[in-house]
Amino acid sequence: MGINIALDGPSGAGKSTIAKAVAAKMQYVYVDTGAMYRAVACYMVTSGTDLDNTEDIIGKLSDIAIKLEYKEGAQHVILNGEDVSDKIRTPEISMAASKTSAIPEVRTFLFDLQQTMAKENDIIMDGRDIGTVVLPNADVKIFLTASAEERADRRFKELQEKGDPSTYEEVLRDIEQRDYNDTHRETAPLKKADDAVEVDTTSLDLQQSIDEICRVITEKLEQKKKSEPLTEKKERTPRVIMEVRPISKTKRISPVKQFFYDLLRVIVIALYHLFYNIRWEGTENVPKDGGNIFASNHRSYQDPVFIALHTKVPLSYMAKDELFQGNKAFKVLITAFGAFPVTRGKGDTAVIDTSIEKLEMGRNLAIFPEGTRSKDGKVGKGKTGVALIAAVAQTKIIPVGITFEGKLKFRKKVVVRYGKPIIPSEIGAAGTDSKSLKVLKNKVMEEITSLVHE
Repeated sequence: MGINIALDGPSGAGKSTIAKAVAAKMQYVYVDTGAMYRAVACYMVTSGTDLDNTEDIIGKLSDIAIKLEYKEGAQHVILNGEDVSDKIRTPEISMAASKTSAIPEVRTFLFDLQQTMAKENDIIMDGRDIGTVVLPNADVKIFLTASAEERADRRFKELQEKGDPSTYEEVLRDIEQRDYNDTHRETAPLKKADDAVEVDTTSLDLQQSIDEICRVITEKLEQKKKSEPLTEKKERTPRVIMEVRPISKTKRISPVKQFFYDLLRVIVIALYHLFYNIRWEGTENVPKDGGNIFASNHRSYQDPVFIALHTKVPLSYMAKDELFQGNKAFKVLITAFGAFPVTRGKGDTAVIDTSIEKLEMGRNLAIFPEGTRSKDGKVGKGKTGVALIAAVAQTKIIPVGITFEGKLKFRKKVVVRYGKPIIPSEIGAAGTDSKSLKVLKNKVMEEITSLVHE
């Protein structure tokens, strides 16, 4: 696990600017959580969603894909393939973000991505509830603040440079209103963590603020280092996430089920060849037995079928919990075809047990490490779930790349590529410690990306 620095504070305190500069100076990864929440708000505003209708907002979260990219040293926020880095900084989006970020489901939607970044990197993360909710065990917690008038003045000058017509009075009013919203919301309100160091930048310029934050971080890390037990300083035992319990691979699908599965595959393959201009490559890499994991990029709702049509035994796959809450007939259908529910972003360990059970039953398991569909075909950053399940079960992972341009429609050219199996123990991932999981996840994502761009 990396070193985690949590930087909280009210709107306009300069958190993002200072955090980026400090991260560059200390060679840490900067995670702008505020930009993520603003991106969600931006989508809701541009799609015409009623910001007072919580159910509508929750319903549209599955349509959102957010990426943080760094180009020439600058962070760019990509919302569904569009660079919205400037658009999300307007007062309108700021106010919208204050509303949408108070919704528990919105916070859950982004929580998993933030936690994964923190586990795998030395990071500086800024926001409203980083030290109190997102990273409660952060190595250093800082509460950055300044007077409302000073924050409004800074934001006003910034907007003027961008040609925004907002007046100082409007900006100050927005700042004061957002302070009230952030500190009075029911879910994760803005507040200083008990063990946070408060830094007031009202009378400090930018460089002075950066220097002060660096001083606090260095001082706190030195104190923590000195307070660690000598035995811990010499050698730290890797933290094991879950106990390894290799699957036996002795169970088989019943002959009757296998017969109907084989028959159904032949029929569906023929239908898919009629409907799509589709081909499968690397089918020689598909194991003949069950108990294997197929890890693929996620392009459409057809992906589980694309993968299953050349697997030798029935396939199970994770599907978001919302799909099991609506139409009962649809729930029965997807369950019959191997789907089981997962609640995204809540660290649901039960889904790990269910996955292991499916593998132990002799079925194969499909997982989409990105966690959400890619609308532009680019492979996003994977999550550690696939690595954890494979490491616990100590079973093969077959990487899969699904490629097509634009939207999936009649006679669309589709290529499904199966890569060579990845065996956890052979690449140094014989356990479930964070280092092993990181090695395995990175290997899986590298292979998927290679197959997509082959």
